[in-house]
Amino acid sequence: MDCLIRPVRADEWAEAKELRLAALQDPLAGIAFLETYEKAVREPDSFWKGRTGRVTGDSQARQFVAEAPDGRWVGTVTVIVERAGAEGTFGGAPEVDQAHAVGVFVRPEARGTGVAQELFRAALEWSWALPDPRIERVRLYVHERNGRAEALYAKAGFLRSGETVAMPGDASVKPEKEYEMVAERPRGREAAGTGAAGSSRR
Repeated sequence: MDCLIRPVRADEWAEAKELRLAALQDPLAGIAFLETYEKAVREPDSFWKGRTGRVTGDSQARQFVAEAPDGRWVGTVTVIVERAGAEGTFGGAPEVDQAHAVGVFVRPEARGTGVAQELFRAALEWSWALPDPRIERVRLYVHERNGRAEALYAKAGFLRSGETVAMPGDASVKPEKEYEMVAERPRGREAAGTGAAGSSRR
């Protein structure tokens, strides 16, 4: 699929909203996202404007999308910077400056076309190119029952770190867990530019 991979702009909140709501209606949304469609669909426009503004305005977070030739967004990933010693996205304080990939979604018609790998490439290149903080690792979490997603992340260079987090749920049953997966900063070389500051096609 010939897609343009690029950062989201602040004025594209309506498009970001539509793609997020589509993601939350995916059959695996219950184990892929902490947010629910029922809650998200009731949010006012101000919520979506603020949400989009937070991932477009500075070097602390960036959302990337895959834009099809007809202008439709078919995939996305967001990267959030987590500073060493500060509370991370899921709690706890990382020991090194790192980034956290969240909100990964590709529409069914674009799956298996390489779009997801191009989105991750853009997200990783952006992370490695940040001068301050210098990102040492990019992490994400995958549910223990989401084998398809884990295989996708592994193909993009993420490996299990050995860390897990328990999923919230019924205390009377065995809690399910999510695995932390990590892509380490390439050693022996520096990232050659942001790559995603302009665009990438696939």
